[in-house]
Amino acid sequence: MSAKDCDHHGGGYYWGWGRHKFYRRLCAVLLFLVIVALLVILIVWLVLRPSKPKYYLQDVTVYSLNLSSPSYLSTTIQVTLSSKNPNDRVGIYYDKLDVYAEYKNQQITVPTELPTGYQGHDDVSVWSPYLAATNVPLAPYLVVALAEDQTAGYLLIDIKVDGRLRWKVGTWISSNYHISVSCPAFLTVLNGNGNGNSVTGYHFQQISSCTVDV
Repeated sequence: MSAKDCDHHGGGYYWGWGRHKFYRRLCAVLLFLVIVALLVILIVWLVLRPSKPKYYLQDVTVYSLNLSSPSYLSTTIQVTLSSKNPNDRVGIYYDKLDVYAEYKNQQITVPTELPTGYQGHDDVSVWSPYLAATNVPLAPYLVVALAEDQTAGYLLIDIKVDGRLRWKVGTWISSNYHISVSCPAFLTVLNGNGNGNSVTGYHFQQISSCTVDV
């Protein structure tokens, strides 16, 4: 083998090794840039860490609450809920919100979908949906408890909101987060008398805060 051939093969080896080194450096630079970008996003997120929206129950009126044999409940309820975005620099996109009523951890109305959309900095949204259901089967112990509450003239129910939201910081929008809201409502007889099966109305009118989990 001539010296020329040796020079040729040696040059190819060094060129191949140099190209491999170049690709390694390029990958290292790209990885560094990705890490820096993620750190910037993390720092911005920590600085502007969003506070959970605040929910308030403003009004609840039970227009009908009827027990039928053997253990079925039919009801019509109107509620007024408000939500405030307490953040100065973070907006909220509500992608889905369903509201319903519970009695002693059992759902007694079908979910009603609330209007969704964007809630800006310090904005307040107010909803007044009707919640209703017909012939909802109740466990026997709930039938007894509800009849006793109706006879006594008071009722404790929970208004629940379940949905998804996204945070907006500048032009950046987060992925979906689950939101769960629970608003207890202590109701008293508005008019009429409880007879163990039906009451003409219960009413609640005292603004109270709700528990919010995101």
